[in-house]
Amino acid sequence: MSGLDDTRPTTLQVSAIGGEGGGVLATWVVAAAQRAGYPVQSTSIPGVAQRTGATVYYIEVFPVSIADLAGKRPVMALYPGVGDIDIMLASEFAEAGRAIFNGFVTPDRTYLIASTHRVYAIGERSDMADGRYDVERLFDAARERTKHAYLADLRQVAEANGVSLNAILFGVLAGIGQLPMAVADYKGAIEDSGIAVGTNIEGFEIGLNFSFSGEPEITDPIIEKNGLGPTTPEALKFRVSSEFPESCQTILLEGVSRLAGYQDIAYAAVYLDRLSGILGIENSVGGDGTVTAEAGRQLALRMSYEDVIRVAQLKSAGDRLDRIREEVGAKDGEPIVVVDYLKPGIDELCSVLPAGLGRSLISLAERQGWRDRFNCGLYLKSTTVTGYLRLRLLAGLRRWRRGTFRYSEEQISIEAWLEDVKGTLSLSRSLATETVECARLIKGYGETHRRGTENFKLIREQVIAPALSGAISTDIATDAVANARAAALSDPDGTRLDDVLAEISKVTIGNAAE
Repeated sequence: MSGLDDTRPTTLQVSAIGGEGGGVLATWVVAAAQRAGYPVQSTSIPGVAQRTGATVYYIEVFPVSIADLAGKRPVMALYPGVGDIDIMLASEFAEAGRAIFNGFVTPDRTYLIASTHRVYAIGERSDMADGRYDVERLFDAARERTKHAYLADLRQVAEANGVSLNAILFGVLAGIGQLPMAVADYKGAIEDSGIAVGTNIEGFEIGLNFSFSGEPEITDPIIEKNGLGPTTPEALKFRVSSEFPESCQTILLEGVSRLAGYQDIAYAAVYLDRLSGILGIENSVGGDGTVTAEAGRQLALRMSYEDVIRVAQLKSAGDRLDRIREEVGAKDGEPIVVVDYLKPGIDELCSVLPAGLGRSLISLAERQGWRDRFNCGLYLKSTTVTGYLRLRLLAGLRRWRRGTFRYSEEQISIEAWLEDVKGTLSLSRSLATETVECARLIKGYGETHRRGTENFKLIREQVIAPALSGAISTDIATDAVANARAAALSDPDGTRLDDVLAEISKVTIGNAAE
């Protein structure tokens, strides 16, 4: 205890891009320190989508056990300091370069662990010529600016062995011996997480025993036409099994399958990116994945919203006619005629227009009172060649869906809802669950969709937002959201919801006055 005043925490920074499991890795580090009985503190600084910025996780581990501190507690920092990082982990090589450039990696103290594979950043992809970073300069900087650099294409090692990259990085971290925990503590952290334990222990062992001999090679990523990097159905399935708890996996696999069919594989990858952020917060508050699982269910439904493209896609599906024949009891050889009744209006028209044009037309229709007019009834025989081809033509607009007005509006609404879920999850898992369930209000299209969206906005503005700001206690807000949602679902006209929100307002005003 005599030298305690001079003892400082061991500082660790993790920089990870979306899908690399940085949040899970940080959680494992914290859990390992806690199992070993050391004071530990962790914070995260979120980046933005894809390769415009990584999420940074900062961890401090005090190398004296709590039992030996005799009731004292160390004061730890919440943010990494320039020149004050002992261990730097980067899940992708350019992220190591960012850390070096920003001064977080220094030759007198920093041990760098980095996978040398590349995932090209937005600036590299959009450059008119060859905008790729000079990786040789990155290698030179890594050698010169670190106390020791552990560099290898660990993603390739992970893929070759069918394990996750973050488990291998965790094993390398344990192997360099710069943190006070024992190997058993690291393994125990993986086991306690309950996330693909067998596979992650295998990855940990690979990292623990990995030999960083020879000159590491850089692996160029394959840029697919969608610009989001190499994504396959198998990769997404592996990501679900390695990154998410078993309790989430059935729902998330179904969500991935649904969204890949609805749009494409890249869209399904965005689905997992969004849920990864929720899981990270749920892990930090001691959750078991229940909120993430239900969020996954509702998010899959919201991301596969019903527009005219989706309707045409379902009505022209290859197995639809077989299902109809079975339902009506048609015998083999008996002809059947299917007539689909459609009633498109201004909303349906605008939903597939370019975002700017659709937004302008909707605004004009609102001002002129046209929005509920001009619905025209169409009878389409989908069992005829011409009728089927019309449906396929509409379904083929899927490739341009990302540029449409409806897509733009839905993504904005989804992101706002997810931020509410994350915010309420930090306060209360019960409140977060009720917030997740509010997504059930938004469904269908036309008048049904508009009414549900308006009810959702009312609950968000009058209950969820006040709860996030602290104006309403979490217990009151949880009951209020549940009651308001039930009222909105049971009364299409919205009268019951207005009454419930009025009662909630009286209660909250009364509490504020007290």
